[in-house]
Amino acid sequence: GILNLFHWVRRLDGAPYSRTPQLRQWLVRRGQSTITAEAGSSSTPAAATVPNAATNRILGRWLLGCSGLVVGAVVLGGVTRLTESGLSMVDWHLVREMKPPQTQAEWEAEFAKYQQFPEFKILNHDITLPEFKFIFYMEWGHRMWGRLVGLAYILPTIYFWRKGYFTRSMKGRVLGLCGFVFFQGLLGWYMVKSGLEEKPDSYDIPRVSQYRLSAHLGSALLLYCASLWTGLTLLMPAHKLAETKKLMQLRRFAKGTGGLVFLTALSGAYVAGLDAGLVYNSFPKMGDRWIPDDLLAFSPTLKNFFENPTTVQFDHRILAISSLTAITGLYLFSRKMVLPRRAKIAITLLTAMAYGQVALGISTLLLYVPTPLAATHQSGSVALLSLAIWVLSELRKVPK
Repeated sequence: GILNLFHWVRRLDGAPYSRTPQLRQWLVRRGQSTITAEAGSSSTPAAATVPNAATNRILGRWLLGCSGLVVGAVVLGGVTRLTESGLSMVDWHLVREMKPPQTQAEWEAEFAKYQQFPEFKILNHDITLPEFKFIFYMEWGHRMWGRLVGLAYILPTIYFWRKGYFTRSMKGRVLGLCGFVFFQGLLGWYMVKSGLEEKPDSYDIPRVSQYRLSAHLGSALLLYCASLWTGLTLLMPAHKLAETKKLMQLRRFAKGTGGLVFLTALSGAYVAGLDAGLVYNSFPKMGDRWIPDDLLAFSPTLKNFFENPTTVQFDHRILAISSLTAITGLYLFSRKMVLPRRAKIAITLLTAMAYGQVALGISTLLLYVPTPLAATHQSGSVALLSLAIWVLSELRKVPK
């Protein structure tokens, strides 16, 4: 259109358009603005095509960061449990409790509230205010970390949603993750409440319900696994592997092994909840027997698996040895196959971590559960689970 206008002006005055400088400048400016507008309109659809590989990488890194924060919450929760700090905060407020006591009067009021509950009356009746401050800050730190986890999921979800980074299926996943974070917070308080209840017919040390503790840990591990899996699949493309019979067997073997590792970690919650690590501090035998006399002391029999410390420790030992055997088998089976380098590294690291975790568990038991070693063992279970998830992500099928 601009070129036709140039020719029309030239015919109009019978002279080249270069002799009319004002008109020439106007036409040049008009041409530049037209070209810029056309370039902008042609580039807009490409820029608006989200989600794409770049946005997937951003989401993958975000979810890996969130899963790291969940690990922090699990480890901190384990240390809070080991230091017997979990019942120091006797009420729950979403916003108000974010500010801990500041003045001497506020601390004394908080301490007075704690003194009304079973843990003080039965276990900590001679605790001093400085000692109370330590256990209070342990539980407060765990709760604040939980709020940080919640914000790390919810705020970026709102931002990425508005920017259009999520596919339809990803929207469902992140809503599920955010809902799970909220559920996890409620479950945490539900767990703590079980340790604050008066039990006149019980002379046992006040502790939270092992059922609620395992539910709290189990939901945290599920949140972690889902976040880690989704983050890894967004960041690392699936290998194009030939779907052979051996590969399908390896994949099924890896899934079963991952499930066994998860179950072993979950059984650790029952060990912690019942202080079952303190009943038989010997290995490989329990005392002087392979199978202790009081293994099925409770009635009905099923009750032993969840409430008898001896049975709970025995189960944890069996599950740990089964996990180690399965991981060793997975490693040996994978050696006979041609696999991508990354998959081989993941399986090798999983195997090494499994032996390290079993050594940590035995050491914790023989040394009567020292807090630093027990906390390391609990962290090791999450590391082992992480490596199992990585192995599964390396062996996954290419989506059609």
